[in-house]
Amino acid sequence: MDATARSDLLAALPAAYPIIDAGFLRKSGLEAMAMARLVAGSGIRIAQYRHKGDFDRAAFKEARGVIAELRRAGVCCIVNDRADIAMVTGADGVHVGQEDIPPAEVRRLVGPQLLLGYSTHSPEQAADEQCDWADYVAIGPVFSTSSKQDPDPVVGLGGVAAARRATSKPLVAIGGITLGNCRDVLEAGADSVAAISAVTPGTLAAWAALRR
Repeated sequence: MDATARSDLLAALPAAYPIIDAGFLRKSGLEAMAMARLVAGSGIRIAQYRHKGDFDRAAFKEARGVIAELRRAGVCCIVNDRADIAMVTGADGVHVGQEDIPPAEVRRLVGPQLLLGYSTHSPEQAADEQCDWADYVAIGPVFSTSSKQDPDPVVGLGGVAAARRATSKPLVAIGGITLGNCRDVLEAGADSVAAISAVTPGTLAAWAALRR
């Protein structure tokens, strides 16, 4: 992603930010590559590849395939947790959490070219100086979620609003978000809503049409 494209994306972060979670999809009977092809043809403009657990050769091959499929379609592709995988697969960015390498160190590793997202779970974390190194900040879980093991406490719509006041960065909300409640989350102050289980082959068109 060149500097102009990156600037344009951050200036108007797409409202829908689907997460292609390899493990979750496999349990649902769908492979990550199949979902990537569907996302690539849906009109979605940003998506994240998420693989929890050991990153063996098979996982790397899958990640590389997913990223290639998304990039061919002009979808901004982010890799969850792993800056090294983002760099070697040619992804557009990496997203890290509170337990990962701090954003300041990730930025030194990936340089200015890659987008950097950072997960927070409270307004206080959203205001932390580590967020200064990120291009966008995520807040959640907004609602209860079954897509993540040992989720952090729910922040609710009030937490989204408080995080919006705490940071001037583009704000992505995540956790229990569906097509039925996403409008409330956007109105609470999120620029974008990320979803895992609510993103299915049958709902992709509706997610792609979502606007703030």
